[in-house]
Amino acid sequence: MTSENQSPWDEGTPVPLYVITGGTGSSAKAFDLVTLIATRSEPEPSMQPEQAAILSMCEYPLSVAEVSAYLGLPFSVVTALLSQLVEDGRVEAIAPVPVAACPDRGLLEAVIHGLRKL
Repeated sequence: MTSENQSPWDEGTPVPLYVITGGTGSSAKAFDLVTLIATRSEPEPSMQPEQAAILSMCEYPLSVAEVSAYLGLPFSVVTALLSQLVEDGRVEAIAPVPVAACPDRGLLEAVIHGLRKL
């Protein structure tokens, strides 16, 4: 029996979380917390509710951390669900943009010198 404030997947539930993932571990696809997920197809009535929710909420890219928080599921479960969706071509995983390296000091000096000549 769960109260209204208790998440249906709290530790006290009798249903193991691997039931959501079909009992399979995640495939070779690795996700970071900041990997963006974007929907590539519409949810189907025969899909698991969690996967359908992911497809509905990721019309605009969301990070894996956000998807996990919105679903109230552990990161490991969400990554297993996302791996299945990526394999099926239903979502796209977009790698986070790397932090830009500082431009070369010589290039900056050349730009400043060129601007001074104007």
